[in-house]
Amino acid sequence: MFGCIILTSQAWGQVAKSPFSQYAFGDTYTNALANTQGTGTGVSQPQFWFINNQNPALLIYNSYSTFQAGALGERKTISNSSGSEKFKGGNMNYLVMAFPVKQRKWTTSLGLMPYSSMNYKVQSIDGIEGSNGTVLTTREGKGGISQLYWSNGVRIYKDFSLGLKATYLFGAVDRSSKFNQIPIVVVQDKSHVKDFTFSLGASYSKDSLWGDNYRLSVGAVYEMGADVRTFLYNKISSLGPSDDTLRARETRTSGYTHLPPSITAGASIGKGMKWSIGTEFKYQDWSSFKTMELTAGSLDKSWSASLGGEFTPDPDAIEGFLKRLTYRVGVSQAQYPYLANAAKVKDLGINFGFSIPTGRSSIDLAFKVGSRGNKDDNSLKESYFRVYLGFTFNDVWFIKRKFD
Repeated sequence: MFGCIILTSQAWGQVAKSPFSQYAFGDTYTNALANTQGTGTGVSQPQFWFINNQNPALLIYNSYSTFQAGALGERKTISNSSGSEKFKGGNMNYLVMAFPVKQRKWTTSLGLMPYSSMNYKVQSIDGIEGSNGTVLTTREGKGGISQLYWSNGVRIYKDFSLGLKATYLFGAVDRSSKFNQIPIVVVQDKSHVKDFTFSLGASYSKDSLWGDNYRLSVGAVYEMGADVRTFLYNKISSLGPSDDTLRARETRTSGYTHLPPSITAGASIGKGMKWSIGTEFKYQDWSSFKTMELTAGSLDKSWSASLGGEFTPDPDAIEGFLKRLTYRVGVSQAQYPYLANAAKVKDLGINFGFSIPTGRSSIDLAFKVGSRGNKDDNSLKESYFRVYLGFTFNDVWFIKRKFD
């Protein structure tokens, strides 16, 4: 399948095409916002001016009511031994808000962002079972799953906090396979998802180490496995030479798709508001993934590792605008749970970005450049460049006035 011909199609309003998005529910998103996209880390780092969307236990550090919105744009170049194609796309990336229920004790957060996206169109020459003939097959997929969630972080002891996140997944992915034989056969599978998943977070953060301003933090998030309710629409059609339908068979069934659990853990060290550096690792075994569709394919273990940090030259500078900017950089490597050309698919990326302060709010920019797969092992190489634009607003809400 991966010795394929990439078909050109560009559309703004959805992510760029990628043949790697054909597995499971498509390419899954991280929960990182634009500020943490700049480092590629965040599961252990406390955030004072931003919502920590990666570990609900760290929400307790949000003393202000915070609203964040962001968008994503990307450009990809997919190449194989016979040539290359360029694609571009983008979408609204997130809408998130958080506010303290009880200052430094309990903070709650609501958010809406994509969970996964699917957008591919590939062609391959396949053999016909029981004969020596071949058939040109066109496979196409589109759609995605969104997530609406509610997170809460609670301080248990002085340095230890816990978090809980409840997520409602909804949306659909639509796959089709067209076998260009006589008669032409088209198989369509559309999966609708509607259900809840849950995740737990923990954080330990110790201040005043090696002086008054140093902080050592560790954090972990466990995403529980879930059987999400799935509604499957299947249609098999036979088409004539003019694409007119000769006969068709439709079925509608319901059941469950099993999403495997995952664990993410990390550690970081920082000095006040001036700098921090952190690392984290995520592991997820997709071999337990089960779907109602016959096109899911076999999946295996996946992992990702990242290292990144941020630096603000002088957070309190009155003069010197560039001194108040927060600069970020990071590097990451990942292994995907599927095989391409019977070989593991790996991803290597470099992150960088900065935040421009505007009072208690900011404009946040992040960039990631990298590649996944390679032409020698996987037959395909995907080089990408992503831009994340975010806006952060901090204010004081729900505080009773003492003076009129």
